[in-house]
Amino acid sequence: MNTVYFEIAARNLLQSKRRTFLLGLALALVTMLLVMLLALSQGLTETMIRSATTLSAGHINVAGFYKANANDAAPMVTNVDAIRKIVEENTPGLDYVVDRHRGWARVVSESSSTQAGLTGIDIRSEPRFGQTIQLALESDYKEGGRAEVVGRLEDLEQPDSVLIFAAQAKRLEVGVGDALTVIIETLNGARNTTDVTVVAVAKDLGMMSNWSMFLPKQTILDMYRLKSDTTGAVMVYLKDIEESEKVMGTLREVFVDRGYVLMDHDPQPFWMKFERVSGEDWLGQKLDLTIWRDEVSFLEFVFTAVNTVSFFLLGILLVIIVVGIMNSMYMSVRERTREVGTIRAIGMPKYGVLGMFMLEAVVLGIVATTVGGLMGAAFSAAIDAWAPPVPVEAVQAILMSDRLHLAVRPGQIITAIVAFSLVTMLASLWPALKAAKMQPVDAIHSAG
Repeated sequence: MNTVYFEIAARNLLQSKRRTFLLGLALALVTMLLVMLLALSQGLTETMIRSATTLSAGHINVAGFYKANANDAAPMVTNVDAIRKIVEENTPGLDYVVDRHRGWARVVSESSSTQAGLTGIDIRSEPRFGQTIQLALESDYKEGGRAEVVGRLEDLEQPDSVLIFAAQAKRLEVGVGDALTVIIETLNGARNTTDVTVVAVAKDLGMMSNWSMFLPKQTILDMYRLKSDTTGAVMVYLKDIEESEKVMGTLREVFVDRGYVLMDHDPQPFWMKFERVSGEDWLGQKLDLTIWRDEVSFLEFVFTAVNTVSFFLLGILLVIIVVGIMNSMYMSVRERTREVGTIRAIGMPKYGVLGMFMLEAVVLGIVATTVGGLMGAAFSAAIDAWAPPVPVEAVQAILMSDRLHLAVRPGQIITAIVAFSLVTMLASLWPALKAAKMQPVDAIHSAG
């Protein structure tokens, strides 16, 4: 009997070619749109992870604040070698560990100035940095520049050197070999000025690269007059980023057992904690453990905005699809009234009629959504391979990249197919129930 139902469903879909085509096309297009929106959301997530874990955070961050007096706080960790050793010995799934210095400065060129977050690194100990950071063509940031890369990442080993990003180079009107003046405020409130040389200009990594500059560790130490056993944060990179939160919990227990004082976990970037920590009544060192997501929590509005727009669009399309399916199925029921009466008269039960019409909708839904899901995956992959530039800076800020990035995952396609197949089935329920309730005699004598 099940085979008969499938044959009837397929026959009826083929007989109503125009209606089937239009409804199937609508289902396919909506499914395709959902897959592409999911790919965009996944692309945003991957871009944020890449930007965050390259520019400002590890998968787990062992940072903290040092208070020399009650009314101030420095984002600094002391006895860094001991902390690194604890991390290396007690982190399951560890890939590698680095430590970076942090600072904030006014950066001045001959024609302009900007505020920037300073990060002190040892380029030789940062394997992912060179894999993620790509140098920009000189023509990308300098009018009349050459269409080739100028500068090298390796030159960041030189004293008083700096790596900046293309948007910053345009704003400051500088290029490789030009000088910048960095003005910082030391921990005791004094101002210190240092001249640095631009040794490389990197491609932008979304909005986070707008305020990030990289210098050698020793340059940061000299500017702030810090001891060599201090750092801004010990950044822990895992083989599986999904384990970050669990491993952070493990490290918190280890540090407490070793006698370290820890701040309560606060899922915010370190620079949003200054005011609160400065007002707290304690002196000395407190460690602050966070994961990468905490350090970029201020970017959550991007995902909220994208998801809100996506759900709004899909909601409208979903209503149209549901109305279309119900109307189509209702018309099918009316056109086949005598047929329903005949098959009821020869013995088909009510649930059989219900199943026949529901199966018709399910077959249409699965076929159409599968086609739409595969089309969405293909278009998303093609757009990602093309990587079209995003010309509007405001949109770049939202997308966190100057290129459009979409990432397709098999789960996204399956989710879209299952979701809209269920919608199709549920939308056909009322017309199918109406058909099942027909009395055989009335249906046979109906004019249709």
